[in-house]
Amino acid sequence: MTEPSAAAGILRKHRVAIGIMTALSPTLKQKLATPLQIGEVTVNSRVLQSPLSGVTDKVFRRLVRRYAPTSMMYTEMVHASGVCHVETLPKIMEVDPNEHPISIQLFDCRPDFLADAARKAVAEGADTIDLNMGCPVNKITRKGGGSSLLKDPAMAVKITRTVVDAVAVPVSVKTRIGWDDEHINAIEFARQLEDVGIDMLTLHGRTRAQGYTGAARWEWIRRVKDALSIPVIANGDIDSVEAAVRCLETTNADGVMCSRGTLGYPFLVGEIDYFLKTGDRLPAPTVIDRLLCAQEHLRLIADYKGYRGICQARKHMTWYVKGFAGAAELRESLCRIETVAEGEALLQGAITHLSECGETACLWESPTLTPLTLSGPISLPIRG
Repeated sequence: MTEPSAAAGILRKHRVAIGIMTALSPTLKQKLATPLQIGEVTVNSRVLQSPLSGVTDKVFRRLVRRYAPTSMMYTEMVHASGVCHVETLPKIMEVDPNEHPISIQLFDCRPDFLADAARKAVAEGADTIDLNMGCPVNKITRKGGGSSLLKDPAMAVKITRTVVDAVAVPVSVKTRIGWDDEHINAIEFARQLEDVGIDMLTLHGRTRAQGYTGAARWEWIRRVKDALSIPVIANGDIDSVEAAVRCLETTNADGVMCSRGTLGYPFLVGEIDYFLKTGDRLPAPTVIDRLLCAQEHLRLIADYKGYRGICQARKHMTWYVKGFAGAAELRESLCRIETVAEGEALLQGAITHLSECGETACLWESPTLTPLTLSGPISLPIRG
């Protein structure tokens, strides 16, 4: 059997009823009742979906937007130089005419390429341009992009000024609190960016050296918020309604951005948004709800990208499949799917098994429980 402490962690992670009610302070509730203003763009939600490389394509954004229709969405990070060197815009930059509000996030270290890419992004339909100055991945930082700009504020300022002058839409920046513990420069860095005209700052509460380890240091977001007059969005460890409220109370930020908490869980942005607007909790999706969503995600991404979409879907499927007996074996099988039918059959077998044994009786992974019996594929309508 799963140890109680481990079970509690799984319980929190998968949003099964926690039994802890979260309440907004009156001051925070009043603030969050108004729309988020990004320059001249009004967003009727204080919860944003983070740009995630290899994740936030049109299909994923569609699923998130189903539950958070007014939230700002972001494309995957786009390499500005790559856009400028091709005649046809990459699929990564593709925006559906109906998916507003939408921002296209760009990265590079060359102001002229970023300005040109920003103009193309606006033509593609971007409501705002977001500049990535926070990505910690080596292949980005060693080329002078992402969080490496924290070490070169002069270049960051030059880039920002050039892009702000190049487009008529609001420009925002996503960054981190510093390069490492010896070089936390978030306040000075943010002030310089505000001075050259950005309309919003999203701050991840970790240093580049932390990557995604350790806890996000929300206290630094509070310090930056206190130093700026533009909206500041808090990012890092926003994986539940409770975490979002704690973060907002700690930081006094103007909103939160959800990142890794939405992997295999596109319901999160909508859950937080609903709570901030109403003070009530939406019913948590069941394990079966998540598996049905995984089936739909698989079909949609395959329709959109063909076989490449099936390959990309493998990682998504493993994020969805957690928290029930036989999940580990199912994840291993889903990592090898070659067709939509194969993936649907595997997922349907889990759905059937959970339905037959009673979902709550099968929540925790355990080798002592009956393994899944896999059945054939089914066809489900896309829920509007």
